[in-house]
Amino acid sequence: MRIGVPRETKPGENRVALTPAGCEALRAAGADVVVEAGAGSASGFRDRDYAEAGARVVPDGGEAWAADLVAKVKEPLPPEFPLLSPESALFTFLHLAAFPDLTREFLSRRVTAVAYETVTLRGALPILRPMSEVAGILSIQVGARGLENACGGRGVLLSGAGGTPPGDVCVLGAGVAGRSAARIAAGIGANVTVLDVNPEKVSLAERECGGRVRALLSTPDAVVAAALDADLLVSSVLVAGERAPVLIPREVLRSMRSGAVAVDIAIDQGGSLETSRATTHAAPYYVEEGIVHYCVANMPAAVPRTSTQALTAVTLPYLLSFARSGVEGALRADPGLMAGLNTHGGSVTCEGVAKAFGLPYVPPDRAIG
Repeated sequence: MRIGVPRETKPGENRVALTPAGCEALRAAGADVVVEAGAGSASGFRDRDYAEAGARVVPDGGEAWAADLVAKVKEPLPPEFPLLSPESALFTFLHLAAFPDLTREFLSRRVTAVAYETVTLRGALPILRPMSEVAGILSIQVGARGLENACGGRGVLLSGAGGTPPGDVCVLGAGVAGRSAARIAAGIGANVTVLDVNPEKVSLAERECGGRVRALLSTPDAVVAAALDADLLVSSVLVAGERAPVLIPREVLRSMRSGAVAVDIAIDQGGSLETSRATTHAAPYYVEEGIVHYCVANMPAAVPRTSTQALTAVTLPYLLSFARSGVEGALRADPGLMAGLNTHGGSVTCEGVAKAFGLPYVPPDRAIG
């Protein structure tokens, strides 16, 4: 099994799919690991580190893309489309429901694409979890920055100071990202409201935050009321494999506090605010309807060393399975990994992606055969 690790090309993407320690583990399992030169440099990993771990460091990314399995962090961009082929499986974050052109490329090129964000384990999303935690924590940092006057914000310090009232934070979604955001916001002293449609997640958010948040069941009216009272709105809603639902229409944004901030963690699934559009780390904020928006689709890339280490920790067991059993063998042996299969042999094998684009759905186990 040859496993390729190309450099990431998405703007501001500083993570890499594999640490040198992960490379060493794959080599011990008998895999040939091919790493494009410079792939780990932004995460603090030198080419020499990979070479010492047993990888072949190559100057041309084409060699990494020609492997049996290509491990990445983010979805391929148009310049990489010609490198896609049915001979090389792809293992990365995809969020295909937000990318019709990429989905068409996968289907026309008959790519076997396994998406990190739809791999399951006992009902959870193990690969998505650490990146969701990082994004949730970062959402409060970038939201606090957005509230500063220089970014167009309303000039509110979330913690308050000198006897002034703290800021109001509304978190939509009480999954891993939402609970992480709520915990950090409550920890600095903000007034925090968390909403979710799942009563168990609502209770979990309250427990994890030590009762320092107001946790509510989500209804359309409750969402609007909480948004209108917010200095910082964090949306972390997720429907695995599907496009994010739009929870905040434009007319609600118009009625929010002028200079409030909206951080849309769901932007990599299309965004959950009507006014959301993807931004980059180089230019993360924009103002629309009087609201400062932060919609960076690869938030964890802001802290690439931590994120790369956390990502490798959860992907390595699956990479080892691929190395030992081959791509199709590993998929057949693990129903949770099979759930990550989004396209294969020209078919859509993720129900959420098929639903997003009105395409025929083929169950992944039937597609693999």
